[in-house]
Amino acid sequence: MLGISLDTLRRWDKAGRVRVQRDARNRRVVPASEVDRLRGDATGRRISARNRFPGLVTDVQTDGLMAQVEIAVSSPVRIVSVITRSAAEEIGLKPGMSTTAIVKATNVLIQS
Repeated sequence: MLGISLDTLRRWDKAGRVRVQRDARNRRVVPASEVDRLRGDATGRRISARNRFPGLVTDVQTDGLMAQVEIAVSSPVRIVSVITRSAAEEIGLKPGMSTTAIVKATNVLIQS
């Protein structure tokens, strides 16, 4: 959900940047409210990127570990992004849903 590695989570926990709880086996558990706090608001405004393209998902093709997502941002402009299949499934990308393509450097992030 945060797009960070376990090592980063451990460092953030040590530095007090993230509030975690511990389960019975002493594993770190990050509450959903903490994930929301770290991610910022639902519009993604806390992500440092200037190029945001709201649009509609027109096609999602999955093959193996990858997914190709096509977003119509304005007629006839479309953005096509290749992301992991698990990311597409996690945010529930389906044709017809609203989304925002966030372009930063050479990467396109997809937000629902």
